[in-house]
Amino acid sequence: MNGTSISFQANGGSCGGHLSFPESGSGPGVIVLQEWWGLVDHIKDVVDRFAEAGFTALAPDLYHGESTTHPDDAGRMMMALNIADTAKDLAGAVSFLADHEAVSSSKIGTVGFCMGGQLSLFAACANDQIGACVDFYGIHPNVQPDFANLRAPVLGIFAELDEFVTPDNANELKAKLESHGHSPDFHIFPRVNHAFFNDSRPDVYDADVAGKAWRLVKDFFSENLE
Repeated sequence: MNGTSISFQANGGSCGGHLSFPESGSGPGVIVLQEWWGLVDHIKDVVDRFAEAGFTALAPDLYHGESTTHPDDAGRMMMALNIADTAKDLAGAVSFLADHEAVSSSKIGTVGFCMGGQLSLFAACANDQIGACVDFYGIHPNVQPDFANLRAPVLGIFAELDEFVTPDNANELKAKLESHGHSPDFHIFPRVNHAFFNDSRPDVYDADVAGKAWRLVKDFFSENLE
């Protein structure tokens, strides 16, 4: 890992996270939001990859030290997430990054995976400091973004064979965003499953499609944040 563990002010206390800087010393700011597993090495690696691509990136630890590799535990932790407290953690993360001397952009980007994808939309709807939002196959039944308040452009990345967030679910989300006057850029990649971007899961990871999605995300943030 090239990044470092940090702590920032949030929710009247503190929240941990993984922060990584580009070689140039500064770049557009990006918040990376975890899957239901927690702030695991894969998410930290994604933060470091953003730094290698020229961004200053932060992944807040929304489980405050808990993580797991077991789906049952992950589901329990996801459903136990206090959404009001999480909203404050997200606001703290955005404020911390927006004020950081290593951030060159006036707005912050958010990107999340699975649970984090839905939280990426949620954060963008709650915070006008967010200037670009990416949702990788986002799902969380208790997280309801207020699309009427959304000001950021949205990139959606989905999977044809996803049984958690089906193509129909993705199309319904796209239609909902459009009904609020937005023009989201949604991509449903064929022949891949939920979590196809996660290279720590050989059962679902697809290197070719993950590479295509990564290029879309980098271009999207470069266009909307720089």
